[in-house]
Amino acid sequence: MKKTDLSTFAELDFDRDQRCGFAEFIYGASKTPGQIAAIMSELAAHGKPALATRVVPEAAEQVLKKLPEAVYDGSAHTLTISERKKLKRPGKVAVICAGTSDLPIAKEAVNTLTVCGVDNFLLPDCGVAGLHRLLSKMERLRKADIIIAVAGMEGALPSVTAGLVECPVIAVPTSVGYGASLHGITALLAMLNSCASGVTVVNIDNGFGAACAAVRMLSLRKN
Repeated sequence: MKKTDLSTFAELDFDRDQRCGFAEFIYGASKTPGQIAAIMSELAAHGKPALATRVVPEAAEQVLKKLPEAVYDGSAHTLTISERKKLKRPGKVAVICAGTSDLPIAKEAVNTLTVCGVDNFLLPDCGVAGLHRLLSKMERLRKADIIIAVAGMEGALPSVTAGLVECPVIAVPTSVGYGASLHGITALLAMLNSCASGVTVVNIDNGFGAACAAVRMLSLRKN
């Protein structure tokens, strides 16, 4: 790939992993394919994992022409280049989502955790409209160190989950739902007002942010 002058649009933070526990990642929505490819290439050249979020398929196609080693997840809209030396962090994170429509945000969390070297597993379709689906998975969920619960509509999944487990629960409201869901505002307010104490809430559709919060929590554990 032809070398791009990064100084015209970016100044990369190669020490972020030393300060924060995870490398600098890329918000791809407002960047050109050339900018995304150049930043990812430079991060990888410095031995850092490269993750770009919110990358639309048209942009991803152009990036992959320049960086064939990158992997695109069309559901999560993420581009990744794994670190040459695989990271391995202590702990395990469960990512659950209420319905199939919440899967893109759940997968964004999964891909972010994976790039950060966190062991994780995804349990889809756990919504409380069929509570038996969540209850049938409790044995696995109680083995997790952190649970990321992704839900739209009225956002009930994190509250119900947090009432059944000991570990931290990170709630992710999604913009999925009918008119009164207000593009995720209803789920966000429900999660902020959870009757289950101690639930952490991130912004609407922010699976990436939930994963980063989980990484910070796990960094307190000893290897």
